[in-house]
Amino acid sequence: MVAVGTIIALAACGGSASTGTTSTPTPVADVGSGQLQGAGATFPEPFYTKAFYQYNQDHSSVSVNYQSIGSGGGIKAFQAGTVDFGASDVPMAAADIAAAGGDASLVQVPTILGVESIAYNLQGVDKLKLDGTTLASIYLGTVKTWNDPAIKALNSGVSLPSTAITVVHRSDSSGTSYAFTDYLSKISPDWKTKVGVGKAVQWPAGVGASGNQGVGQQVKTTDGAIGYVELAYVVQSSLQQAYLKNDAGQFLQASEAGATAAAQAAASAISPTSFSITNESGAKSYPISTFSSLKKITANGKPILS
Repeated sequence: MVAVGTIIALAACGGSASTGTTSTPTPVADVGSGQLQGAGATFPEPFYTKAFYQYNQDHSSVSVNYQSIGSGGGIKAFQAGTVDFGASDVPMAAADIAAAGGDASLVQVPTILGVESIAYNLQGVDKLKLDGTTLASIYLGTVKTWNDPAIKALNSGVSLPSTAITVVHRSDSSGTSYAFTDYLSKISPDWKTKVGVGKAVQWPAGVGASGNQGVGQQVKTTDGAIGYVELAYVVQSSLQQAYLKNDAGQFLQASEAGATAAAQAAASAISPTSFSITNESGAKSYPISTFSSLKKITANGKPILS
């Protein structure tokens, strides 16, 4: 996961910086005091956990409690006013903002850039190659076994078993699912017309699990399983991850470098209403890359997050 924004100046109730008399030390930043409540995407949770912990170490008067409940859950909690900030991998649309009261002080802040790994569990297959068309067919339920001709054609010389493929997808409303289905819709006309893009879709095949951690655990404990999981969870759980063919014909594993290349390829085209960086051009661009952002409001005249 790549941090492309920093979460600084957490503020609650205010305070005052101390000053010296004879010698003037560097003023301490007035960050206020209190606890902030946030909820949302599981995709950036490993980064937020580390960032909020470090912030509390640097500014002990402020603590941040973040619950990773999925992008959809984060937006709903923010709209309901039960949290100070929400997190989603998909920016809030006009209807979402209206449901939150249409507050003019609402600001959406891109915080991280990350990638979705295609994790799998297949003993004896240490290197697996997939392309978007085959991946879509797996999730459509038309490619059902690991020795299907479509997979064999991409993995010359690899002994693929006849094991049935267990497709694992998110059961909750998820920005991770949005990026995944956005990618498949760009690659596969069948996927685009039959399923489409969304945080929650009607999955044609497979079993559901909640959160990135849930999908990762399901893949890890199920022989023959495949799932889409944010890279940090793959690394933490030592999951196998496939090489995915990108727009330039290169087979890449998910990586920070791949996410950076995809964002650079998109460049100035990115905006709150045009935020997709899946299937970007370039030999180094990883196909399933995405941003994640925070939704903030003001409190007592001060920004909660800035």
